[in-house]
Amino acid sequence: MQLQNKFFQKIPRTVWVLGFVSLLTDISSEMIHSVLPLFMVSVLGANILTVGIIEGIAEATASVLKVFSGVLSDYLGHRKGLAVFGYGLSTFVKPLFAVATSPTGVLIARFGDRIGKGIRVAPRDALVADSTNPEVRGAAYGLRQSLDTIGAFLGPLAAFALMAASKNNFRLVFWLALIPGFLAVALLIAGVREPRAKQTQVSRSNPLQWQVLRSLDQKYWVLVAVALLFNLGNSSDAFLLLRAEQIGISASLIPLTLVVMNMAYSLSAYPLGILSDRLGKFGLLVGGFLLYALVYLGFAFVQTRWQVWGLFALYGLHLGMSQGLLLALVANSIPANLRGTGFGFLNLAIGLALLPASLLAGELWQTLGAEATFIAGSLFAIAAILLLITQRNKY
Repeated sequence: MQLQNKFFQKIPRTVWVLGFVSLLTDISSEMIHSVLPLFMVSVLGANILTVGIIEGIAEATASVLKVFSGVLSDYLGHRKGLAVFGYGLSTFVKPLFAVATSPTGVLIARFGDRIGKGIRVAPRDALVADSTNPEVRGAAYGLRQSLDTIGAFLGPLAAFALMAASKNNFRLVFWLALIPGFLAVALLIAGVREPRAKQTQVSRSNPLQWQVLRSLDQKYWVLVAVALLFNLGNSSDAFLLLRAEQIGISASLIPLTLVVMNMAYSLSAYPLGILSDRLGKFGLLVGGFLLYALVYLGFAFVQTRWQVWGLFALYGLHLGMSQGLLLALVANSIPANLRGTGFGFLNLAIGLALLPASLLAGELWQTLGAEATFIAGSLFAIAAILLLITQRNKY
């Protein structure tokens, strides 16, 4: 407890505020995303492959845009304005979900929402690195992830309550999701101040010049390659929700699977971040990827509903072991003036993987069955582990 209190005291106010902004945004987003696949299939008549295409395009768009927002934040020397614009855009397009009458309408809404995410994420992650010292960086990213994920399980919980009370009124859930989104934008505007060094350091050099990018060394690019390989098998969570329904979880209970997943994520991310600052991040990251491979094999062969709930909890633990630690390793591998660019290229790699990942998952599900989708995801995770292990001496 004394050690945890010490880490709380060292984590700056900016990280806390960014964490609560993420919490409110995730309540808003997950109220929608936890029921969106079922809305597309049961109300709009979309098939599984269409769900995969929409999810893949949306997520790939977000990740590609993170490069440009990250580069721009390095070029301007300011990150908060881009973050505000990104969070604001994601909030203001949410009414489009409520009025959608076709899969195309959902695609437009998801596209706008993910553009907002693509603009905000790299500057936000760089702000965390700008505001913290390396010795508490794992804890800082873990704390932001934990707060983010509290929102990610409160959102599905709210969706579950609203779905049960309104007799599965999807559109009501989508409209009410606007409220926490507006609160998040207001908190970001009022509560975040960029570090003084960042405010006075305005760089007009182009971060995409070759001589500038050469300062991103092999250690960084290996992490980018690992992220790309891993995410080629990391299809949209929509497939997890559809698998849960296939095994027999009722539509009104589907949002609670994400509650279980995100509770495990939020409870593990911060303690594991502290542990990584003391014991090292590499081994925990490998363990997180290995757990993912085992969980996906579990989803391939799951037979009963109670096993589904357990797998969602373990999936959340995987996220707590890997998401913040990967960001902390990247932050420690790039110079301060290229943090936005570094996080941008990391997310570009993820974005390049997400579209084919969801397309592959949808195609495998349609042609060979759900089992093939999850076995493929497990194999890609194992390949990423092997690549990471070959470079273990660098970390």
